[in-house]
Amino acid sequence: MRILAIAPTSFFADYGCHVRIRGQLTALAGRGHTVRLVAYPSGRDVAGLPTTRAPWPRAGAIQVGSSRLKIALDALLAPTALAVALRFRPDVIHAYLHEGALIGWAIAALMRRPLVFDFQGSLTAEMLDHRFLSLRSRWLPLLQRLERWIDQRPAAVLVSSAHGRRLLADRFGVSPGRIISLPDSVDPCFFHPAVAFDPAELAALRTRLGLRPGGRVIVYLGLLATYQGTDLLLAAMARLAERYGDVHLLLMGFPFVDRYRRQAETLGLTGRVTLTGGVPYELAPIHLALGEIAVAPKLSATEGSGKALTYMAAGLPVAATDIPIHREYLGQWGVYAPPNEPQALAGALGQLLDDPAGAALRGRKLRERAERAYTWSHAADIVEGVYQSVTSPCGVPFSS
Repeated sequence: MRILAIAPTSFFADYGCHVRIRGQLTALAGRGHTVRLVAYPSGRDVAGLPTTRAPWPRAGAIQVGSSRLKIALDALLAPTALAVALRFRPDVIHAYLHEGALIGWAIAALMRRPLVFDFQGSLTAEMLDHRFLSLRSRWLPLLQRLERWIDQRPAAVLVSSAHGRRLLADRFGVSPGRIISLPDSVDPCFFHPAVAFDPAELAALRTRLGLRPGGRVIVYLGLLATYQGTDLLLAAMARLAERYGDVHLLLMGFPFVDRYRRQAETLGLTGRVTLTGGVPYELAPIHLALGEIAVAPKLSATEGSGKALTYMAAGLPVAATDIPIHREYLGQWGVYAPPNEPQALAGALGQLLDDPAGAALRGRKLRERAERAYTWSHAADIVEGVYQSVTSPCGVPFSS
């Protein structure tokens, strides 16, 4: 099958949305499908995934999240995607994010091809999370109506969580029969427990990062932002540091690295927190292997949480905020804290630190859970079924 993917983002960068796109499309390409991706000007190319980028005279990465610059980039991405579509003649158009779905809808209507939309959270909720809009903005009702309209256009909408499924059906009026559950996924052969790594390599990496030998490391890998729970995590770490003298937080991600370094210093965490900046995807497994515990402090209830699956594949016990997506992925093996409560998150981390044997068991069970239900092979099975349904002249019903 010929698949045109539209991703209005600086693909590839080292964070969750891009990992989902990469994992899905490379899994489909590995099964013999012909994939073409259209994306923003900046980003890294991925081997085996032909990518056409919108033209742009300015160099440099595009800010994560909502921004006025993205409006201009989307205006350039649309004709680029149309030109690729006319040459490529896809069987199906697979759009990521709402801007991609809007562009994909226009092309799908013109070419009479089915549109599949990968829903990664509410557009207007993201704008509020990123403070691009306020609740008092006169634009908010208009954008909510636009979001609802976009959500109802595709032949199928892929959603990463049960919460997202309810959101689409209840708030945005999408027919339940068009909503397909497609959890975030992970490659357990790429992310694996620390025992799979050379101890000398791990020791050398600890030294390069300034981590004390024998110190207990909590790892976080992902975007740094308030809605991701970074402020919450640092506040929890300040409380944890009072009780545990040997615990260190390895905070891996971007943007706002300098801001959070200053915040850590203000909280008295100098020497207790290491901010690495962005970690290349290829080096993420060995960095996670330095951790005894992983933490997922995300606050946004409408987005996915792919980092949780990465931790699971790495065999790490996880302390997480108690939001629906974390319950869905981690199940009984996660340790939970209410969102926005630093003391509670510190308590969840402390529970794992105080019970190393129990924490190790949780890590093993979480890896088994990832292997059983959350691999890219599982995801490809679902997506292929959706493609067959939307391209079938008989209108075969969806199976999920």
